[in-house]
Amino acid sequence: MSDALLKPDDLSDFDQRVLTLEGTTKPVYVAGEGPAVIVMTEMPGISPHVARFARWVRDAAFRVYMPSLFGKDGDVPDAETAVGVFRRACVSAEFRALGGGSSSPVSNWLRALARLAHDESGGPGVGAIGMCFTGNFALNMMLEPVLLAPVVSQPSLPLDNPAGIESSAEELAQVRSRLEREDLTVLAYRFAGDSFCRAERFAAYQAALGDRFIGRVLPDTAANTGPKPPFFEQFVKTPHSVVTVHLVDEVGQPTLAARDEILAFFRKRLKPAS
Repeated sequence: MSDALLKPDDLSDFDQRVLTLEGTTKPVYVAGEGPAVIVMTEMPGISPHVARFARWVRDAAFRVYMPSLFGKDGDVPDAETAVGVFRRACVSAEFRALGGGSSSPVSNWLRALARLAHDESGGPGVGAIGMCFTGNFALNMMLEPVLLAPVVSQPSLPLDNPAGIESSAEELAQVRSRLEREDLTVLAYRFAGDSFCRAERFAAYQAALGDRFIGRVLPDTAANTGPKPPFFEQFVKTPHSVVTVHLVDEVGQPTLAARDEILAFFRKRLKPAS
């Protein structure tokens, strides 16, 4: 792994905007040209690894919108600081970290961001990827008609129910109806031994969404075993972050193939052949 990924990233190649949507103001990092893709960070914030993935999306000819949802943007915090970010998010009114059965209130803001991104970027619609804490947000955003390409990567909420989904039964029914009506799919990823996103959760998605849910399970042996940020070294003891910290950036690696499949998915939905 590049040493640069273990040092703070100034994100200077992104345009930092401050957007007020649904009465709430958040920084959003924007870069690139083309149809919009919203990249939602994993814990403990917009890390160099998350920014690397956003740059891959940008370089694939998309306009990336990367909202700041928690943590210090571009930072690689020590383990204690990162745990503080995690705990604050767990008790924040914006997120539903426990219990399941309902979507986090921040989903409303993210749907508004999708509408804005589509207005600014054009094209047939918008893509989105959520990771870890934000994993299911891309699915909840399907209640917004402009969202056409949802990717759910290692969805970790609710934290206290391995078989739970951070969406209500009514929301899931609405999403499934839309997926079938518009012939859309949800692409999802997890590692086989992930303790935060277990097999029971993917089974619940399959039960709720049927064959519209395409779940990919990578072997634990595919995960990066090199140096990792302090939060991961201390608290994430199983393979977890498919396209960020646990990705192996080498040709032929399953995690790199997952990244390429995601980019192809965005191209298929957002850049249809004329």
